[in-house]
Amino acid sequence: MFLRLLDRFEEAFISLLMVAAVLLIFVAVCQRYSVSLLADLVSWSRANGHETLMGMARSAYRSVVGVNLLWAQELCIYLFVWMAKFGAAYGVRVGIHVGVDVLVNAVGPRWRHLLVVISLFAGALFTAIVAWIGGKFVYGIAQTAQVSADLEVPVWIVYLAVPAGSLLMCFRFLQALVRFVQTGELVHHQPAADLVAETEQGLAENQGARA
Repeated sequence: MFLRLLDRFEEAFISLLMVAAVLLIFVAVCQRYSVSLLADLVSWSRANGHETLMGMARSAYRSVVGVNLLWAQELCIYLFVWMAKFGAAYGVRVGIHVGVDVLVNAVGPRWRHLLVVISLFAGALFTAIVAWIGGKFVYGIAQTAQVSADLEVPVWIVYLAVPAGSLLMCFRFLQALVRFVQTGELVHHQPAADLVAETEQGLAENQGARA
């Protein structure tokens, strides 16, 4: 039950960060280009004597310029940092990280099993060390009054992504290690084409069985 909730939270959190970053970038870009277009429209309408259009364009220009989005770039950076750290943990869970398996495939099954165990344990150990160092760093920053430049939020909230994401990644490595030791199965990413082919094959087999 806990693992299922953790999986759903992980997926929802990453999706939420991604949607928020995309929407924020879209709004910021639209606002930036709208200011330029409205300024050109004001100049054109003044030059051609369209007083009514110039008044409307000038009013719209003031409204758009009044929207302060100077903080958008900073927030997007922070969103992508959190998304990258939790996305790395998600990548371990579903097996989409790139790995060099030349040596693993060149040895026998016994040594292959040992190398996989060592690799997973090394990944868990490394991320645990990063989480520990990152946690100490965040704790030290939290004792100060440092805030970000534009958003003016406590900096420790931003850096919290490092220990939090690394700790979750360490847990995913240990989860994959336990699963491999118990079942001998290593989580790996299944390409969409293979997944579609397996689905079509399963449907064909079901239809054949009914016939």
